[in-house]
Amino acid sequence: MYQGQVITGTVTGIVSFGVTFVDIGGFSALVNVPELSWRHINYTSDIVPVGQEITTQILDVDMMREHVPLSLKALQADPMLDLVRQVAQIVTGPVTKLVPFGAFVRVEHSEDGFEGLVHNTELADAHLERPEDVVQVGEVLTVKILEVGPTRRLFALSHKQALAVAPEGHRDS
Repeated sequence: MYQGQVITGTVTGIVSFGVTFVDIGGFSALVNVPELSWRHINYTSDIVPVGQEITTQILDVDMMREHVPLSLKALQADPMLDLVRQVAQIVTGPVTKLVPFGAFVRVEHSEDGFEGLVHNTELADAHLERPEDVVQVGEVLTVKILEVGPTRRLFALSHKQALAVAPEGHRDS
């Protein structure tokens, strides 16, 4: 076994703190939650049920500690990179959460789609104390993708700028 090697194993167990154990030929390796998917997941078992055979990449080998971390996502393209190409596009999506400084909007149609922040300063022309003064959870909002930060996994969105763009710049996400 060596770092970077692609191997196949069978999921043998999932523990409550999110580690998935994988039998890789008589040796038990593990996949931590952040290495299961590029997207947010609620339950580890939704991605890899016990008994499933999976192909992973070895992240490290520490035989002294008998520790071999694996990654599923290392073998997949980061879907956020597609969104980098969509900077300046106008999209629509549901408001998923309100926080004191803005609203989160899902910019992809799938339930596990990426969400971006529309800061209060980008929600309306007037000064806002609270985002719920102009938008509610579940409401579909038209936004412009201002910035995508794949390293920090963040998006900056603007409702004001989306409204200022001519309709031909609009597309559904």
